[in-house]
Amino acid sequence: MSELLIEEKNIVIPGEEIAKGMDFLPSTGTFREGESIFSKNLGLLEVRKHVIKVIPLKGNYMPKGGDDVVGIVRDIGFSTWSIDIGCPYHINLTVSDAVKEYVDLSKADISKYFDIGDIISVKVTNVTKSKMISLTMKSYGARKLEGGRLLKISYSKVPRLIGKKGSMIGMIKEKTNCRIHVGQNGYIWINGPAEGQSLVERAVDMIEAQAHTSGLTDRVKEMLEGVKND
Repeated sequence: MSELLIEEKNIVIPGEEIAKGMDFLPSTGTFREGESIFSKNLGLLEVRKHVIKVIPLKGNYMPKGGDDVVGIVRDIGFSTWSIDIGCPYHINLTVSDAVKEYVDLSKADISKYFDIGDIISVKVTNVTKSKMISLTMKSYGARKLEGGRLLKISYSKVPRLIGKKGSMIGMIKEKTNCRIHVGQNGYIWINGPAEGQSLVERAVDMIEAQAHTSGLTDRVKEMLEGVKND
């Protein structure tokens, strides 16, 4: 009989047994030995449809194909933008991957599409073995995020910020009246009233510090409601 031995969102250590049985599948940060799955890393346990993953608590974000991330335009070239998504590699977004219309590069100023300092929602399409990273804006939800500002959280804490079925982030949006867009890289765009943005920042800091603890959603809710009622 298959059994999950550690509750999801708990911290696991290298070599710790996470699950028994062949119904579970090992993924990133885990390995199988016999009928058991063990952790390779110190990290946060994530279970999705019987697929077990351990997200390291430390280290730089490493992009994977399919990741939805938030990026910052750092530089503009002839036909590309240099995008910061919080990983240690240089990443360019090409005009052909960013703009649906035809662009005559001999005449166009591509800064009219995205300028230095702009914040964008973008998808990682591919990461090669040599760490060449491709991005696209031609994906559902990819867009320039107008106004607002950027917060950061460790990418390993993003699942905790989102919560099960979006419970945590949905509650924060409701209590702060803010629009929030969370990238899998740990960059968070927020926009809304100044008081609401301040509350979001406090909530993010709280989640960053207490992601490994139980009852966190209730504590964040109490904090948000307590501040609003003061």
